[in-house]
Amino acid sequence: MTESRLKKVCVLGLGYIGLPTASVIASRGVQVVGVDVKPEVVARINKGEIHIVEPDLDAVTAHAVQQGHLRASTTPEPADAYMIAVPTPFHDGKADLDYVWNAARSIAPCLAAGNLVVLESTSPPGTTDKMAALLAELRPDLKIAQPGIEGCDVHVAYCPERVLPGRVLTELVENSRVVGGMTDGCAALAEDLYRIFCSGELLRTNARTAEMCKLTENAFRDVNIAFANELSIVCEKLDINVWELVKLANHHPRVNILQPGPGVGGHCIAVDPWFIVEAAPEETRLIRTSREVNDGKPKYVLDKIAAAVADKFSDKAAGNGRPVVGLLGLAFKPDVDDLRESPALQIAEAVVAGGNCDVVVSEPHIEQLPASLANGAGVRLTADMHEAVRQADVVVMLVNHRLYQTIARDELAGKTVIDTRGIWS
Repeated sequence: MTESRLKKVCVLGLGYIGLPTASVIASRGVQVVGVDVKPEVVARINKGEIHIVEPDLDAVTAHAVQQGHLRASTTPEPADAYMIAVPTPFHDGKADLDYVWNAARSIAPCLAAGNLVVLESTSPPGTTDKMAALLAELRPDLKIAQPGIEGCDVHVAYCPERVLPGRVLTELVENSRVVGGMTDGCAALAEDLYRIFCSGELLRTNARTAEMCKLTENAFRDVNIAFANELSIVCEKLDINVWELVKLANHHPRVNILQPGPGVGGHCIAVDPWFIVEAAPEETRLIRTSREVNDGKPKYVLDKIAAAVADKFSDKAAGNGRPVVGLLGLAFKPDVDDLRESPALQIAEAVVAGGNCDVVVSEPHIEQLPASLANGAGVRLTADMHEAVRQADVVVMLVNHRLYQTIARDELAGKTVIDTRGIWS
């Protein structure tokens, strides 16, 4: 890594992306102040602790804090560079950018000539332009970068994260990054920032193209997952094992079908395609249809659970017993604690709300049920996945955590099994 002229960095948003980014930069000896609106998060980080599950992040964060290179605050402070990594939820057909605007407002009083502001939050095309315009409105004494106009006091860029939960620390360093500047000078300064910790290739472009690149990457995956999910439904109708079919088809040298599942979750693939649809609603028929296929998969799984519960209920009716459904996994993907946009959680919520069965939930990466489940009747969380299987009449595999691969087939004897991940197929 080369010596950077950016000696102090302020990272806004200390979640699944912001905290690892802040910790990695601090591990390079750069002074980093991380900002979060939650005082409890700030307090934990300042004690060298973390509030999310990510392999090895605890050690990196603790060391950075102990060395005095990383600290957290609820308010921004003057720095050479500002990185905005706050959520951008999707509500009612549109991206909710309030967190971005609030972050921009919070740093505006701190800005000085020579600063760099980088937006990392996944955003619709044109968001960086609007953020720069907002900063210009708030700080008329400074020349904030505008698209294609060289010469500014404050540089502005967009650089999307493209990391995989569970491998964030590795991929933050090794993955290539798309660096989109409002101007060439902005892109150059942003490249200087990312070269502090990134060994991957840094690919320069303009901010709007960089915004669209992140959305395109996730929409591409969403379309391909939709094909796999639709294929799984077709195969069930035709009495074909979809897992075997995919394995066989992928032996073709130019075919790489993804694995089907109960839907698509996470804050990226399940959300980002809608940003493209929002930007060009008449031109995105395939992207929209793929989103609808994947959003509809949880309902398909729920119908299968309902049918299984009905069968078990009739078996138990004479003894007035209630069927027990064992749900394995709540996270949106294997081996993380992230429940954002999780189809598994959506399915669990619907099963509990149905009220016609008891539910035992296994999710090894959380210590308590989320609020949407905690108050439901007849539902509980167990730390023992084997207990969940043992107590269940209907076992539903929702998330293929590595731990679940140790569940033996003989534990499933006499139970109705709904395997949405192909572990036992």
